[in-house]
Amino acid sequence: MNDAAHDLHAPHFIGIGGAGMSGLAKILAVRGASVSGSDSKESETVLALRALGATVHVGHAAEHVPDGASSIVVSSAIRADNPELAAARERGIPVVHRSDALAALMGGRRALAVAGTHGKTTTTSMLAVALGELGLDPSYAIGGDLDAPGSNAHHGTGEIFVAEADESDRSFHKYAPEVAIVLNVELDHHANYASIDEIHESFETFVARIAPGGTLVVSADHDGARELTSRVAGREGLNVVTVGAAKDADLRVLSVVARGMTSEVTVLLDGAELTFTVSVPGRHYAHNAVSALAAGVALGVPAADLAKALGAYTGVRRRLQLKGEAGGVQVIDSYAHHPTEMTADLEAIREATEGRVLVVFQPHLFSRTQQLAEEMGAALALADASVVLDIYPAREDPIPGVTSELILDAARRAGADVTPEHDFAAAPALLAGLARPGDLLLTMGAGDVTNLGPEILKHLANVASNV
Repeated sequence: MNDAAHDLHAPHFIGIGGAGMSGLAKILAVRGASVSGSDSKESETVLALRALGATVHVGHAAEHVPDGASSIVVSSAIRADNPELAAARERGIPVVHRSDALAALMGGRRALAVAGTHGKTTTTSMLAVALGELGLDPSYAIGGDLDAPGSNAHHGTGEIFVAEADESDRSFHKYAPEVAIVLNVELDHHANYASIDEIHESFETFVARIAPGGTLVVSADHDGARELTSRVAGREGLNVVTVGAAKDADLRVLSVVARGMTSEVTVLLDGAELTFTVSVPGRHYAHNAVSALAAGVALGVPAADLAKALGAYTGVRRRLQLKGEAGGVQVIDSYAHHPTEMTADLEAIREATEGRVLVVFQPHLFSRTQQLAEEMGAALALADASVVLDIYPAREDPIPGVTSELILDAARRAGADVTPEHDFAAAPALLAGLARPGDLLLTMGAGDVTNLGPEILKHLANVASNV
């Protein structure tokens, strides 16, 4: 495992348990690299990596960096004062960003990169599952687990490598895919982008990296994506395939029919109708599947075969994942943290249930809340009732005056029934008290709100047993 630019035969990952980092570590371990790393806490992902032979330490300390480390792999979330990063620099060990490591892993494969402000993980997962179902055994690196810890990446024997391409820190500029998907273009990641024009310029740079003769699959429905299409139109050596319900789409979505927690999708491809099932609810996820279909066809996979195989996809952990049912209440986990994602998931659930929809929402990042609180509040108005937690800071320091109250105020202006809860540990009991049989309850956000699902189910069971 020795790349000319980045020596990855003995990489040490700082933050190895993260969604993006753990996938790369897994692929390298399977390819025979001597992988080590550290993470802030024990997790199922850490255990899965150890089972593959990786040495993983809990906590960050200079002595965790092994003497034989060939490189240090970091993500943009790693702070400059991390003791392992400082030790690596003192010892002259090369520091490699995770995007450079992923680009190295894609070398020699037919790369398919999935980009967009929303839907990347789902669409990448759909492709990984469907191509695998067809026996093509692709390699893949995804920002979420398919069905078990460690299932966010795979070293396949096939020639295709499917990867999620992250725009948040412009790291997707490192890839040179044969086929690229752009699902949507919208302002987010406010700490790194000052305007929508900067976002567009960043996506233009990504598109310019597509290999000569390659294909861009891009939404025909999303305003930001249509703007990107107009900016790259006529670029020599680039094939552009537009996808969506718009009448001018090259691959047109004719209908999306809800069938409970699944959807039946009909598209018009090369003058013929093609109908297939997507095993997750909602128009948003159906359109992700159609983009996956277009990308696979661009790689030469027969459309009818791929459409059928897409039905094998049953979801990603944290993407409308059913956590369980107790007392007649289903608890579903949603990773949605941007207003567009929140709206899409709530609309999908509305189509899939006749009962009330309850939400416990944990805002993610102070900067995102500062910029999008009004839109988040409006999205919560789609639920019958919501509980809003304090902001999950992730990598950010607090911003004066930016709290969950901004979202609560906006939600009330939109007519939403919202309740604040500042005590994270008290939330499960509160929610169990609000719920009644037939309701569907979503834990929503990109932080540790996902941990509330099992606790809510315990409280629901206790309520039901005392009735």
